[in-house]
Amino acid sequence: MATNEAGGRDAPQNPEELLPATSVLSLQEYLDMQAALGDETRFRVVYTLSHFGDHSPKELQETLELEANTLHYHLQKLVDVGLVEKRKQTTADGDGLFAYYRTTSLGDAILEHGVEELIRREREYRDAYRG
Repeated sequence: MATNEAGGRDAPQNPEELLPATSVLSLQEYLDMQAALGDETRFRVVYTLSHFGDHSPKELQETLELEANTLHYHLQKLVDVGLVEKRKQTTADGDGLFAYYRTTSLGDAILEHGVEELIRREREYRDAYRG
């Protein structure tokens, strides 16, 4: 382990050593998730699903004001990296059977402890320097 000049904490020389020995995901898979959230449209999709619950594609399309093909492209990317999952309704209602999307636990965690945490810290620093 090396000393990190920025935080004074020990950091491994190899970033892969950050992963627990029993990690089910590789470092590349974590980086792919982070990269997926780096796109504003995908961030908005994950944010909406995480904070406002499951949505059908039609609901997402209307809420985010996206074209259907654009939405489906981004949803597929999010499903591929494991931040969002596609579910199918198992019992028919007045609208029949339909698919809906929701965030995975990893999607919720990366959102909360990633971008949202950075925004919270920025707000705290700004408030500390104003006061």
